Amino acid sequence: MGNRRPLYRLRKSDVIEVKFNFTPEFDQTLSIQPDGFIGLRGQDELYVAGLTVAELRSKIRETYAPTLHDPEVTVTLKDFEKPYFIATGAVAHPGKYELRGDATVTEGVALAGGFTEQAKHSEVILFRRISDERMEARILNVKQMLNSHNLTEDFHLHAGDLVYVPQNRISKIRRYLPTSSLSTYVNPSQF
Repeated sequence: MGNRRPLYRLRKSDVIEVKFNFTPEFDQTLSIQPDGFIGLRGQDELYVAGLTVAELRSKIRETYAPTLHDPEVTVTLKDFEKPYFIATGAVAHPGKYELRGDATVTEGVALAGGFTEQAKHSEVILFRRISDERMEARILNVKQMLNSHNLTEDFHLHAGDLVYVPQNRISKIRRYLPTSSLSTYVNPSQF
């Protein structure tokens, strides 16, 4: 049977279109509410978060079976939250970015405008949710990867990942030192 990718499961804010082949007066476009329910015309609210489109179609057929004789229903997913990652910290343009296709941490930093002058390239942190309650963090030495031209340790981004680029030591203490005396206290070559 081979490896099959998991089917998309409906989430809050997804927009679905429900069409009845022989009774178009029941056709409707619905947004899944924040509590996971949809309000079907002439029926009680139906909890749909976590269902596949095929499971929802079956559930709608069951719901309307007492009202309509053997209803033929088509359900189409019209809009959904696109996969994304967040880049924050010492990057040129921190924010939420759409994850289109395969991308790595270094590519994600590049999408966010690259490192700022204050970035600590050697300790980029990748946060990844592994369950509803737990998150894992990995520290990546992007500076070493780029200098060695070896990107085998460059992790692939998953939907919902957060890439955090911390500031280097100089930029952290710079705000506490007078500008004219900065070179007296800190030797940038030691970093």
